[in-house]
Amino acid sequence: MLSLLAVALACAVGAGRAQQVVATATDTLRVAPDTVRRMRPVSAAWRSLLIPGWGQATTGRAVTGALFVAWEGTTLYMWRKAEQEARYLEDIGAGHVNGKRQESQDWLVLLVFNHLFAAAEAFVAGHLQDFPEELRIRAVPGGLGVRVPLPVAR
Repeated sequence: MLSLLAVALACAVGAGRAQQVVATATDTLRVAPDTVRRMRPVSAAWRSLLIPGWGQATTGRAVTGALFVAWEGTTLYMWRKAEQEARYLEDIGAGHVNGKRQESQDWLVLLVFNHLFAAAEAFVAGHLQDFPEELRIRAVPGGLGVRVPLPVAR
């Protein structure tokens, strides 16, 4: 890698001697390639509707996606546990089976809600992919001030 850099530098020096080049500010501006693939908002929503957290992961929100995955695991586990407990209570003939069935249904509703909420959040995240992250909030006399750098179209 170092030898390749040395060869490139030698070629650049040789070319510089043959022709004088004046660099402007726009010549030195380099834009780093995106590390996150741009995802259409509807595609991200469908992914998170199928598997919560998938749409967030594709839009570059890994922590949010991990939280949806963790909640999905929690609700699946608790739903299965409540179902097993309800079956056990039915087998022994206990009187409070209806309460356990209600708990099982509550966990199932939370599971469905997690899918819907993950899809909605991924849809919004898909729209906000290009929003600048350099949001600054600071105290100013009389309240708070917000500074949001916006990209300038050329």
